[in-house]
Parts: sequence; C-alpha cells; structure tokens
Amino acid sequence: MPSVLKFKPALLGLDFNPERKGSHMTATQSNNQPMGRNQLTEYVVDAGQRAILFWDAIRQRGNQYHEHMAHDTPHVLDYEYELIVDGRTLSQPVNYGLVKIIPPKGVKIDDHKRPFVVVDPRAGHGPGIGGFKADSEIGVILAEGHPCYFIGFSPEPEPGQTIEAIMRAEGQFLKRIVELHPKADGKPVVIGNCQAGWAVMMLAATFPDLCGPIIAAGAPVSYWAGVRGENPMRYTGGMLGGSWLTALTSDLGNGKFDGAWLVQNFEGLNPANTLWSKQYNLYAKIDTEIPRYLGFERWWGGHVILGGGEIQDIVDYLFVGNKLSTAGIQTSDGLRVDLRNIRAPIVCFCSKGDNITPPQQALGWILDLYDSVDDIRASGQTIIYAVHESVGHLGIFVSGSVAKKEHSEFTSNIDFIDCLPPGLYEAVMEKTSADTDNVDLVTGDYISSFERRTLDDIRALGGNDLDDELCFAAVARLSEITHGIYRTAAQPFVRAMATEQSADWLRRMHPLRLGYELFSDHNPLMASLPSAAQWVKDRRETAAADNIFLQWQNIFSGYVTQSLNIYRDWRDMMMEQMFFGIYSQPWLQALLGLRASDDPPRMNPGQEPDHLALIEHQKKTLLAKMDQGGPRRAVMRGLIYVRMPEGKVDERVFEMIRRIRAQLPEKRTLAEFKEAFREQFFMILLDEQRAVAAIPTLLKGHQDQGSELFEMIRKVATAGDPLGKEAQGRLTEIEKLFIPRKVVKPKKPKARSKSAGVSKRKAGP
Repeated sequence: MPSVLKFKPALLGLDFNPERKGSHMTATQSNNQPMGRNQLTEYVVDAGQRAILFWDAIRQRGNQYHEHMAHDTPHVLDYEYELIVDGRTLSQPVNYGLVKIIPPKGVKIDDHKRPFVVVDPRAGHGPGIGGFKADSEIGVILAEGHPCYFIGFSPEPEPGQTIEAIMRAEGQFLKRIVELHPKADGKPVVIGNCQAGWAVMMLAATFPDLCGPIIAAGAPVSYWAGVRGENPMRYTGGMLGGSWLTALTSDLGNGKFDGAWLVQNFEGLNPANTLWSKQYNLYAKIDTEIPRYLGFERWWGGHVILGGGEIQDIVDYLFVGNKLSTAGIQTSDGLRVDLRNIRAPIVCFCSKGDNITPPQQALGWILDLYDSVDDIRASGQTIIYAVHESVGHLGIFVSGSVAKKEHSEFTSNIDFIDCLPPGLYEAVMEKTSADTDNVDLVTGDYISSFERRTLDDIRALGGNDLDDELCFAAVARLSEITHGIYRTAAQPFVRAMATEQSADWLRRMHPLRLGYELFSDHNPLMASLPSAAQWVKDRRETAAADNIFLQWQNIFSGYVTQSLNIYRDWRDMMMEQMFFGIYSQPWLQALLGLRASDDPPRMNPGQEPDHLALIEHQKKTLLAKMDQGGPRRAVMRGLIYVRMPEGKVDERVFEMIRRIRAQLPEKRTLAEFKEAFREQFFMILLDEQRAVAAIPTLLKGHQDQGSELFEMIRKVATAGDPLGKEAQGRLTEIEKLFIPRKVVKPKKPKARSKSAGVSKRKAGP
C-alpha cells in the first residue's frame, strides 16, 4: 500500500494491530465501550470506515458502467431470453428488437393463455427495468403462466430512424407473436411503461387489430395537463423558448441526441435525492446497501442515444405540441392517429405521488377526446384507470409492492378486463378478509372490482382551465417560430461544424456520464481504493444505534434534505409564476395568433361522418336482432339487466362465468363470448324494456331448461357482494321470465244427479 494511505486509517482512528483483530467493537458491545473508547472515537472509526467503503462503492459503480455499456445491447433484464426479431434487419431498420423471455426453472407456461409483451421506455435509459428483478412486471406475468415477450433497444439509433418507423416495427413484432401462439385465447396484452405507453397507444390506434388489452403504466399522453403548484416539469418547454434547443443539441451531436439530457431533467425534479439523499443512504447503510444501489445504478446510468429527428418529433408533437390527445398527428401516408380507433381495453395506471407523469397527464386525453361516457361507448371503447395514492414514477413499474398488488391483479384478471362492456371504469383493489363472501372465487390476496365512472370523476382530479390552455398554446406557437428561426439562421452553421469526434467528446463530457468515467478504475487516483476497502472490511467496527454523534449525523442529513426541498419548492414556484407571467400576457398571445375567448385553443376532434353513419347502422342492426338469439344470449341479457344498477362488477363474477363456461359442452372462444356479451349490453342500453320483454322469445324451444338457465344467472349475479334492492328486484323479475308460473285453472264442482240426491235422502234417518 502506498505510504500516503498507510496513515489514513490511523488518522481515522483505525487499529493497525492484527493481534487485536478479534476484539473489534460491535454495535452490541459499544455500550460497554471496550478498550476505554468513548462515543466520539467509536463514531469517528465508524464514519471513517464508511467513507472508504462508500467511495469504493462509487468506484464499483463506474466499473459497472463501463462493463455494461461495452455490450452490444446493454440491458438489465434478470431473465434469460431468445431473440425473435431484430428490428435492424427490417425494411425500415430500427434499433428495436423482440425477445422471448425464457421462464426460470419450475415455472410452467400455458400456451392457451394469451401472451404478454412488455415495452420499456426509451427516455434516456437502457431497457430491462420491467424485468430487472423477480418482483417485477415480467415476474408477475410468468408466475401467472402467460408466455412473455419483451421489446427492447440498442444504445445507438439507426440512420433516419423515426417514431413512425418504430411504431411499424412494433406492429411486425406483434404479428410475429400472434403467429407463434395460434392456440392462445386472445390477442397479445401490451404493457407500455412511461414513454412506451403513448407509443403503444399510437400503435394500437394505427393498427387496432393487432393488440389485445393495453396497460399504460405512468404514461404521459396529455402533456399540458396538470395542477398549479404540483407539476413543474410541464413548464420546461416554455421556459426554454420551445424546441429549438432540442434541435441544437441534436445538431451538436452530429444528428444524435444524448439521452443523458433527459435523465438530467428527471434528476433535476428532486435535487434533495439527486444531490444528497441517494448518496447519504448508501453511506449510512454501507454494510447492506451496496448491492441494491449498484443494481439500480446499472439501469439509471445506462444512457442511450436517440436520433435527432426522433426526439424532435417527440418534443414537437408531444411534449410541446400536445397533439396526440386531440388526434393531431398524421402518419407519412396521411392516416390520422386517433386514440378513439383503439378497440382493445385500455388500462391507465398512474399515481398521485408521480411528479413526472401525474394523473392529469395520464388521464387528460380522455377529456380531450370525449364529451361523455356515451361517446366512449359509441366508440366501442373500454377505458379503465387506477390511481395509486403515493408511489413515485419509477415505483409504478419497478416497486415490488406494486408488482405484487396492481400488476398481479391486472395480469390475473386480464380476460375479465377484455370482456368488460364499453365505458369508463376505475379499478379498485381491496384486500380479502375472513368476512369476504365467496373468497374461493378470488385469485390472490386482493379483490379487483371495476366501478363505473363519468368524466366528472376525471375532472375532479384537477386540470387546466381555459387560461392555462391558452398559455400552453402560446408556448406551442412560439416554439414553431423559434425552431423555424434556428433552422434558417443557425442550423446550417452548427451542422457544418459538428463532427462525429466532437459529438462523441460532448457525450463523454456530459456531467452524468463524467461522474461514471472519473470514479472508476480508468482513473489512476482510484487504484488504492480496493485494497483500502478490503482492509476496512476485515476490521469493520460499527457505532451503536444510540451513539449521539450518529444521531447528530442523521439530524444533519435531515436538515440538508429539508433545505434542498425548500429550494426545490421555491424554484418550482418561481418557474410557475414566470411561466404564467410571460405566457398569459394578452399582447403575446395576440402576437402569436391566439385570442382569449370561450373557444378552447385545442378543439376536440369531431366524429367522422362515416363513423357516425356506422353507429346509426349498428343501432338499427341491434334493434332488428332484439328478438333473435337463443338461451345463451337470453342468459347474458338477463345477467346484464340484473347487474346494471350495481355500478360495479368484481372478479368473483367473472370467475363464476369462467367456471360455468368450462362446464358447458359447447365451447366458445373468449373473443366470441366478448362479442356476444357486448351485443347484449348495447341492446339493453338502446331499449331496456324491449330487450327484457324479448327474453321469453329467445327461450322458445328451451322452456324446459328455464330453471337451469336462471340458476346460472343467479350464481353469477350473486357471486360478488350482496345485491342492492333494485338489483334484487330485477333478479326476481328475470326469474319470472325464465321460470313462468303455471296458471292452475280452478276445478269445476261436479253436478249432482237427482237420483243421487234421492237415494241420499232415503238413507237419512
């Protein structure tokens, strides 16, 4: 060991005498203070040792970064996989690929269950976060026996890669999955995390026949939405003067955009965690925290590159323009990307504790596209949302507790979700207890119920008023101007000066990348740390939990965290006030072509005449078929009629349906069941009285099965919580239609004959 380090442990109060190795002070021994050491000495020794171990952990992080980024396709998946389709070989090459997850030993996959596809976000980090540990989205999917696929990406984009090219490539991936699972009962379920959520919804809107249910976890779709005082990230575009800076950064990168800038934006939201808490937590728990810290940093530091055109489209059309939620994006062949075209159920999972994608951004597109729940039903859509109370952005698709609850419930009930009638629902999950009715029908520890909601329930979460919308519209207009000026006046010169060598140097000098570069074995100043850390591990001494100096250390850390939080709140408040102070100016809005009026700056897209004509045609068709069908449809119609007043349905009801279906001799696919069930639902909505009155007609020729058929309705209708008064009355009404009471005619009294009366009188006394 170099002489400069020989004295460092001594300065920290460490013991060099190897004969005393077995007599080190432990947390339990510290109260007795062996060797006459006081609490100060005990703390100084502990703190010094933790400092050496901390910097060695930072060194390991840097080495891990270099090892990770040396791979052709670095990822953090904790599962083995098989490459199915390499997007770089497609006619429009993209740096995306489709892999099949190989289940661990002991996990059995049922090929009859629909496959799941997890798509990770390309927001600056590398892929794999959806399956980087056992308690993850992929882990839950495999545990339920579903085949699982993963769509990831390599660090470098293909030349000329666009968002549309990625979308079309993912469409080809889904086609391939369908080909590989001909026995699956249902189309693939697609999970889009964060940025991948809106990408998946664009895919489903453009190719509606490819996707099964969609789960968008923490996906920002309506970027302008938010609540004053809570969502500062949405002001960034306005404070930077639009998207011109994105173009400049891409040009300096020789046509590539460094994803580390996106990660830095995320880190800036919480300076207390970025600048202090994350490092302090490692330092304070150095004996146990290193594996978890390095595991997360392996993903957090795996920065990737985006194409210049790719990120520009994202910023212009989504971040600043906010065009996706009002069908304002068109493909290269002129097709409008309208989320109302999605035919599969959409599950939006968000959290109130998410400062990157708040609930307003995850759900605001519903208010942008629809005027009422009837509009949602007219589009044939089923939209489900779930709002967590506290988990942060990454926790939505990383937290083990969320995986065990929300993702487990979504996965186990995916067929139930697929069969829900069109409308707007909120997913509510309640833990089972000893008093839970029909608990044998529940999968797992929670009961998932889907309760009907209206657009007012979404509005109650908060959002923009007309003045707010005008401010964000002004940003979008200004962005077009500043970006145009940059492209005309500066872009040619910047592109002429940029080279691949200068772009690579800029990426390596990025503050986030530089931290990994400097604190690694590539830096000769770090060469002595491994031996020093090993020396400390062999002689580790920890301070007792009640050590007064250790308690002061924690108090000091709390003050630092609180101070940085105060700074964050002040900064966010000032940015919000500056944003609205600038963009609410009437003269600026008028200069940008906006005017304050009762009309919103973004109009809801109207329904196409062809779509309206189709709806009218479908109504007439359903009314004409009201008296057609058989006992199956009679049972469905009766069940829907009974359950309609309840306003919610839970998984016990569907599980009972599943068990009854399994006992029926004639098997129908889930898609056939879903289509028939929706048809009967719409008939009830169109003309409830006529639909119910027609049930006896549907039962003609099967009256002898009435009792058996009604028993199916009763079992399913009462499988969940007890029925309310109105629903119970409807159940009695349906019973009379399925089991009509036979009218018993009164017997006529027999007429007496005269002879009988005479003989009777003769027999008397």
